[in-house]
Amino acid sequence: MSKTPDPNSTGTSAGAGKPTGEEATVKVPSKDPKKKDDKKDEDLSEEDLALKQQLELYVERVQDADPGLQKVALESMRQEIRTATSSMTSVPKPLKFLRPHYGTLKGFYENMPDSDLKKLLADILSVLALTMSAEGERESLKYRLLGSEGDIGSWGHEYVRNLAGEIGQEYAKRQSEEAPIDDLMELVQQIVSFNMKHNAEPDAVDLLIEVEDLDLLVEHVDSSNCKRTCAYLTSFAKYLPGPDDMLVLDIAYTIYMKFEEYPLALVTALALDNMQSIKQVFTSCDDLLLKKQFCYILARHGQTFDLDEEMCGGDEEREGLQEIINNTKLSEGYLALARDIEVMEPKTPDDIYKPHLLDGRASAGASVDSARQNLAATFVNAFVNAGFGQDKLMTVPSEATSGGSSTSWLFKNKEHGKASAAASLGMILLWDVDSGLAQLDKYFHSTDTHVIAGALLGVGIVNCGIKNDCDPALALLAEYVDKDDPSIRIGAIMGLGLAYAGAQNEQIRSILTPILGDNKASLDVIAFAAISLGLVYVGSCNEEIAQAIIFALMERSESELAEPLARLLPLGLGLLYLGKQESVEATAEVSKTFHEKIRKHCNMTLLSCAYAGTGNVLKVQHFLGQCAQHLEKGETYQGPAVLGIAMVAMSEELGLEMTIRSLEHLLQYGEQNIRRAVPLALALLCISNPKVNVMDTLSRLSHDSDTEVAMAAIISLGLIGAGTNNARIAGMLRNLSSYYYKEANLLFCVRIAQGLVHLGKGLITLSPYHSERFLLSPTALAGLVTLLHVCLDMKAIILGKYHYVFYFLTLAMQPRMLMTVDENLKPLSVPVRVGQAVDVIGQAGRPKTITGFQTHSTPVLLAAGDRAELATEKYIPISPILEGFVILKENPEYRDDH
Repeated sequence: MSKTPDPNSTGTSAGAGKPTGEEATVKVPSKDPKKKDDKKDEDLSEEDLALKQQLELYVERVQDADPGLQKVALESMRQEIRTATSSMTSVPKPLKFLRPHYGTLKGFYENMPDSDLKKLLADILSVLALTMSAEGERESLKYRLLGSEGDIGSWGHEYVRNLAGEIGQEYAKRQSEEAPIDDLMELVQQIVSFNMKHNAEPDAVDLLIEVEDLDLLVEHVDSSNCKRTCAYLTSFAKYLPGPDDMLVLDIAYTIYMKFEEYPLALVTALALDNMQSIKQVFTSCDDLLLKKQFCYILARHGQTFDLDEEMCGGDEEREGLQEIINNTKLSEGYLALARDIEVMEPKTPDDIYKPHLLDGRASAGASVDSARQNLAATFVNAFVNAGFGQDKLMTVPSEATSGGSSTSWLFKNKEHGKASAAASLGMILLWDVDSGLAQLDKYFHSTDTHVIAGALLGVGIVNCGIKNDCDPALALLAEYVDKDDPSIRIGAIMGLGLAYAGAQNEQIRSILTPILGDNKASLDVIAFAAISLGLVYVGSCNEEIAQAIIFALMERSESELAEPLARLLPLGLGLLYLGKQESVEATAEVSKTFHEKIRKHCNMTLLSCAYAGTGNVLKVQHFLGQCAQHLEKGETYQGPAVLGIAMVAMSEELGLEMTIRSLEHLLQYGEQNIRRAVPLALALLCISNPKVNVMDTLSRLSHDSDTEVAMAAIISLGLIGAGTNNARIAGMLRNLSSYYYKEANLLFCVRIAQGLVHLGKGLITLSPYHSERFLLSPTALAGLVTLLHVCLDMKAIILGKYHYVFYFLTLAMQPRMLMTVDENLKPLSVPVRVGQAVDVIGQAGRPKTITGFQTHSTPVLLAAGDRAELATEKYIPISPILEGFVILKENPEYRDDH
């Protein structure tokens, strides 16, 4: 080592011999080079000194007149550079010692005659430029293109990465000058193939995105890296503006299909919302087990899909598969989960309110039987026992008491309250079509219009998310749509909307579209017809329905447009374009011709729906801009704009966190109608995923002096905790129930929120995202958005006579379970590890995908952000995404040790 101790030395030869002053003199030649060189030479170890002199000799030899000598010198120099290793923190030795000679070699190169030697020197200059060239010169690339056609990988990873960066800049420059790019593309081919072979798939993808030629990727992927590559593609598609995001997903789909990763290909096809691709997955795959798993994936997504001969040969098999797609087994699976977790015991509203935990005055007030409190109890009972098929209020057999108690609970509700009560029976029997219709039948014989209306809605709820070949919902509800009584009509219309959401069913269109143009129909009937059509044709961009809703909007008088329910018309229109981005533009133009009262409101609603779940930053900024304006005449468009921010940004975690922060600012500076919408926007961002910071914000707002803000915040607390049984939120709501014990309206909201937190006794989620937060179910989102839009005006709608809009949540309700089944689709209990999902995309090696896990045996519950993996090697899951129903097949290579 050197004579003076070296403070920078780490003891390795790479770090040694680097005097303290060296860093400062990297780019700045010292005033007195002689002195510096002496100092430097003293500090070098023996071998470094020898290397330095050796390299200087080569530099002289390269400039020799004799080509033979030149060749030997270049070869040796190249050898030295290639074999030099460097640590992460220091420059390789040969590059360091050749620094001072970079200029000389460059000058010599310019005057050299063209020959192979000149190319060799260009190669070396290209590598030296890695550390030497000035910013933005792109010399490394320049000499690379002048050099020999050699293998670039041999110079090392760092060199290849640097080249890739320079190519991106050069490509952009040439594109703007419209210069040819063929030589660049050849180099890109080399770099991509090098990266793909060396586990640097993200680098390869990034380079191809820079040079706008992602199709090249498909040739270079092989079976070992196809999953890593596609995982990277699908995860960063969220950050691209349309239509690029769709192109990237399309390439991921192509790669998955090429390597027969069919389940993942199907999930990607669903993200693209491309029916052709979904069919192609079915036709390309011959394995019946895989097809069964596809059907489970389609059912979970709520995709209406009819199999034909091509996709599945045998009739019996096809019927079996169609049954899975129709989701007929959902109820069985859900009840099996409930039995396994031992929560079958029905709960009463008091089990949820826990009045014994509160101090005297609040519980004393609650004993009075008021219609409003009974209505709240009806909803709580429905939410808590959702899907269990039994409860203590509605399904109690009538011989228990002489008068029959199930009807007596129904009549503890006043007028329109009876509609919600009758419909709650549908919620309790959720997904169980046969017994649901049987139990609702008794209400159809009632003389009370509200009871019939509720029964009709109940039929829709029971059928929600379940398809059936004999269409019982359509058969029962169709004849009631044209009755005279508006409440019966609304029950039937909303029931059809829930039962056939996303089905794009022609019969329903022909039943509901005439209502929109019917002059005799009341505004509420028309509004619900628009929403139901929006739900049935969600994301379909159906022109005829759009036209019908537009005409209905244009024919409304000014006084009707001022009604809160009139806002459902633009929402129904928006749902037709849910997530369809640019397709909405023509309709958005038309909306600018509407009456000024609703023009802006309609525009915001359309844009927010069209860009929902896309993460489009420009749209978020547009909505924020709308929220900054101060209103003169009571316009309402800022509410939908605030919800729009949440709808667009909910697609990925990063945007979500940023949005939560932006909404905090809106709370501080916004007008009243913005503050009313902020809690609802927060609810959408964290639906069934109670984040502590959001919980605290909502808790603060739930005591707000403006009752509309407080009510929105209370309902939002229920939504973020929906189905989680979150103890902290449950505690907050209990305290609120004693705080607001004198205010019937606020107390009603608190009760509803309490019911939501215990949704399905904690087995159900409302999150529209599934498959590891990759897929967004359009029907689920449509249900949530409808409810949130309605909540923008609590007093008129929810506290008025339209409280049954809460049943729109049925569209988003899904069991948050992992249910493993064997090849005959019978439940199979296996150990699984459940823990917080870790984002491992683009990381090197095979990092763990979950952290802090616990091992349970299936069926298990998955909380928001949880991921499961099998804890046994005995079975292989057919789908790589362990959520919902997953088929397991036995692992043929498994050997039992005992």
